[in-house]
Order: sequence, then structure tokens, then C-alpha cells
Amino acid sequence: MDELPDHLVWDIVRNLHKTNDRNSLSLSCKRFYSLDKEQRHSLRIGCGLVPAPPDALLSLCRRFPNLSKVEIVYSGWMSKLGKQLDDQGLLLLSTNCHSLDDLTLSYCTFITDVGIRHLSSCTKLSSLKLNFAPRITGCGVLSLAVGCKKLERFHLIRCLNVASVEWLEYFGKLEVLEELCIKNCRGVGEGDLVKLGTSWRKLRSLQFEVDANYRNMKVYDQLAAEHCRKQLVPCDNLVELRLVNCVVAPGRGLASVLRKCKNLEKLHLDMCIGVSDSDIKALVEKAKHLRSISLRVPSDFTLPLLNNATLRLTDECLSAIAQHCSNLESFKVSFSDGEFPSLFSFTLHGIITLIQKCPIRELSLDHVCSFNDVGMAALCSAQNLEILELVHCQEVSDEGLVLVSQFPSLTVLKLSKCLGVTDDGLRALAKTRKLELLVVEDCPQVSRKGVNGAATSVSFRQDLSWMY
Repeated sequence: MDELPDHLVWDIVRNLHKTNDRNSLSLSCKRFYSLDKEQRHSLRIGCGLVPAPPDALLSLCRRFPNLSKVEIVYSGWMSKLGKQLDDQGLLLLSTNCHSLDDLTLSYCTFITDVGIRHLSSCTKLSSLKLNFAPRITGCGVLSLAVGCKKLERFHLIRCLNVASVEWLEYFGKLEVLEELCIKNCRGVGEGDLVKLGTSWRKLRSLQFEVDANYRNMKVYDQLAAEHCRKQLVPCDNLVELRLVNCVVAPGRGLASVLRKCKNLEKLHLDMCIGVSDSDIKALVEKAKHLRSISLRVPSDFTLPLLNNATLRLTDECLSAIAQHCSNLESFKVSFSDGEFPSLFSFTLHGIITLIQKCPIRELSLDHVCSFNDVGMAALCSAQNLEILELVHCQEVSDEGLVLVSQFPSLTVLKLSKCLGVTDDGLRALAKTRKLELLVVEDCPQVSRKGVNGAATSVSFRQDLSWMY
């Protein structure tokens, strides 16, 4: 090994990505050990670290002085698995990892604002993900924002005690954030996002999810407050927008965001109350680069508020998408409640129009009661369709399923909880050998024997508990 040229040794080390492989290599000879010491840039630690933190962490930091990415994950932790990393451990990390620029803290329940303040000395930190850190408050996040002025990616997930939002305002003044993810932080609402101010210009990805169980009863009052001041939000560089359980009040807040994202490529709206046809129309008229749209729509009986026709999505928005989104490759629609399907939202005609006018490669329909065998026949003209997923589409029968063999480009078919399809419909697919992958889950009239030979690769599962 000592005689190997340096460039070959570097190539060997560079192509080993698994931690176990690199550990084995470093133990094979002194040369590889010292190379691994210099080359190891990422580290993932969690339950069962021996000796207990912070001693083990200090030892690792000294062994690998060039660490730039560290993940600390305590998912599934119990007291018998040893101690967790605490504030003292974060102090050691911040003082010994001088190249740290990417840090993930997940299920670190012993960390408080004191530990987060230690991270403010990590001046190179550009990415931080905090997942379920219940002892952290808004004060700790603010100290982080003040110290880490190069932070470009920030994820705050299930940090239930983060109530104050001064840190959002501070990030807004810095104008460095490019990716922001806030999920299920009960003290942070949609209206607080406006505090980002001019930092919206820099933002490229926004994921915002509200805890629906905690805040659902506030919906009605917020939507009724039409007198609230309209916010003007500059967000020309936003490429990805994902909103879950959010209130989109007409003409302000997130509605303003939807109308100004001219460079948006990916849109995901999941149970967002108040999104209207006019919001989607205004978006697609500007966002000419949209490649992916995913909509999970409340059913007619999910909230009485949606009986207001102006606050529901209809074929009008599908028509606008079909007209303006010439680059749309992925389209997913799901309705929230199968027992009370939406009768006044998307019709079969609206869905077919979109499919025929956009170069859709991936189509997913979940609880779309209007989609039937006629819709399957329409897909025969979808030249670009490669992936089709049908979930709870009970109007699709064997008659529609046999048409899959006529889809020009389809290679992947996924069927889940579809009552109308049987083994007979899959036999035609077995003859054509067209599909590369067939996934059948929880369809009561399809057997394991029926899927055999229907595709190059087949996945079958049957759990019928959903029917009872």
C-alpha cells in the first residue's frame, strides 16, 4: 500500500461513501488511517455512542479535524441507550469543528437555548436543521441568527416552544436565507412569514407546515378578516413552494406569494384553506417554468367554509394550468376525504384537458371519484406519460385497465385501494410485457397470482383493513 501513487489512493478514498467501508479501510494500514483522518468530512452519530457524549464527540472531532457536516440523531432514544448530547456537547462541537458548515440535530431533547447559543460561534455554518428540539425557544433561535450570518438553509421542525418570531425579522435583514423550512412549530403562523421582509428576494425554497390538530379552529376568523392590511412580498427567485394546512387569506400574506413567483418550478399545496382559482391563475400566468404541481384538496364536507364557491379550486384553475404550463411534467391531485368526495371541484373533463395539453410524465390521482374508464381511454393519447398512480379511484374497472397496454410511453403503474380492478384486467398487461414496474396494494379483487408476469418487476401487498 505504501507504494501506491497518491492519486490512486485519493481515488480509492473518494469513492467510498459508506461509513463502515471507510472505517474498515482506515484500519487496513497507517497510510489509509491518516488519509481518512484528513479526508473525512461528514459524520453521523446517535444512540449508543461510546463513551458517552461529550467525551466521545471530543474524541471524534480531534480524530477528524476537517469535519464540515455533522448529523446527530436520537430517533428511538431511551435512557438505557446512554446519555444524549447536551449543551456542553454543542460547546465542544463549536470549538473543535472549525470547518463546520452543515449541522443536523434531530430528537436532541436535552439541548436548550444555551447550547444553541454556542453554535453562534460557528461563523462558517451555512445549513442547520433542528428536528424536535422541545427545549429550544425563540430566544435561542434569535441568538443563532445573530451569530451565524452565513446561514443559507434553515429547517425548524416540531420545535414546540419556539413562540417569538424576532429571529424571522433578523433573518430578513440579513438577506442570506435561500431555503427555509418550518413545520409544526405552533408559535409560528402564516402571518409571521411577512417578517422576512426583503429576504424574500433571496429565498429559493419555502416549506411551511401548520399543525392542523392544534390550529384548525382559527381558520374561520382569519378568512373573514378582509379588512386586514395587504402585504406586498417580493419573491421572484422562489423555485420551490410547499404549504401544508395553511390559511391563504384572499389578497394578502401567502396569497400574495402565490401571485408573485415568476420562477417557481415546484408547487405543493396540501389542505390549504382559502386557495382559489384566481390565485392559481395568477400564479401560472407568471410562472412559466412550472414542472411539478401537487394539490391535496379539502373535500366538500371537510370545512363548511368551502361552500363559498370563490374559495374552492375548480376546472377553471385546471384550464389555466393547461393553457400556461407548457413544461409541466408532474401533476398530482388528492382529495382529503374519500367518504365525502368532492362533487364540485375537478371534473373528468378538466383533468383530461390538462393531460392532453401538458407534457405530463407523472400523473397521480387519489380519491378522484370523477376519474373513470373514459379517463383511462383519454390517457391513450398522452405521449409523455411514464408513471401513473391511481389511489381510491373506484370508477376505474378492468375495461379501463386493459387500455394501459395502449399508453405510448407508460413504464410504471401503481394501483392502491381500487375496488374495480381484478386479475382479469392485469392479464392483458402480462401479454404485452410493456411495464417495467407494477405496484398493487390493497386492491381486494387482485391476487398475488394475478400480478405475476404483468411487469418486469412486481410489488404486491394486500391489507384490507381500510375497508372495515
